[in-house]
Amino acid sequence: MFVLDSHCDTPSEIIRGRNIGLDNPDAHVDFPKLRRGGVDACFFALYTPNTISEDESLRKVMRMLAAVQDALEANPDKAALATTPEEAQRLKEKGLTAIFLGMENALPLGKDLALLRFFHRAGVRYVTLTHNGDNEICDSAAEGKRWGGLSPFGREFIAEMNRIGMLVDIAHCSDKTFYDCIEVSSAPIVSTHSCCRALCDHRRNLTDDQLSALSDKGGVCQINFYPVFLSGQYDEEKDLNRPGIKEVVDHIDHAVNVAGIDAVGIGSDFDGIEVAPAGLDDISKIGLVFDEMARRGYSEGEIEKVAGLNFMRVLSDVARTSLFIP
Repeated sequence: MFVLDSHCDTPSEIIRGRNIGLDNPDAHVDFPKLRRGGVDACFFALYTPNTISEDESLRKVMRMLAAVQDALEANPDKAALATTPEEAQRLKEKGLTAIFLGMENALPLGKDLALLRFFHRAGVRYVTLTHNGDNEICDSAAEGKRWGGLSPFGREFIAEMNRIGMLVDIAHCSDKTFYDCIEVSSAPIVSTHSCCRALCDHRRNLTDDQLSALSDKGGVCQINFYPVFLSGQYDEEKDLNRPGIKEVVDHIDHAVNVAGIDAVGIGSDFDGIEVAPAGLDDISKIGLVFDEMARRGYSEGEIEKVAGLNFMRVLSDVARTSLFIP
């Protein structure tokens, strides 16, 4: 089985000093934990908040990119950069973990498509259009007041992402931005770390209509492990009623029932969440999700799709529809 996690915020921890070549106590992600969890590929998200300037965010992203490159160079026996599903599969065959790159928040790119192309050449394969604030590209789920969806430049931005073969990630986007992306993008779009609003009424989660639209577009919803997105009963301040493996698979079940087995995957948000689900303390435990799916009657082939094949398919589809000539 090929296992892929589409969203971990580990670069933020690397620039804070984490040596991911070691097994770090209390850390969500490092190379030993990835290996123990049987994770074949992991997207490291280059995250910047909307609370800093464009220049500051660009500098921070460059620091994270360099830090990931340094970490891979220091651990050639454990992991290597991948930019395609084929590269990831070859790394698996060599016993190495494939590290993909994503960018969480387009803020560092400002209104410069040359920077978008630069980061694509550096290996970044998706851009989460915004974070918890509206930016030059679009409105966010947290604010949603600036553009009424995508900005005029945002439409150009997505056209360029389609052209060069980068995945459009609508996690953190407002509902209006979501539907603008469905309309504008010529390629499948994804949500790299979201849950189902029908089960937990949070603005960051996807409605059933959105799940269906994402599936119709050929995209995927990658289920997030953040307890706040999993259960409305969770008290984050007191850490009461923390959801666990059952609730994660409840969201997988719901997304599969609404969008189909080909439109669901895993995007844990490890290293970007303060608290993990009960029983899923770090990425080494990810296999427990698939065990629970098997107990609920999912076939081996269905589990393989959710574990990683669906997202790998979308990566291939977006690259195949690209018009970009390096």
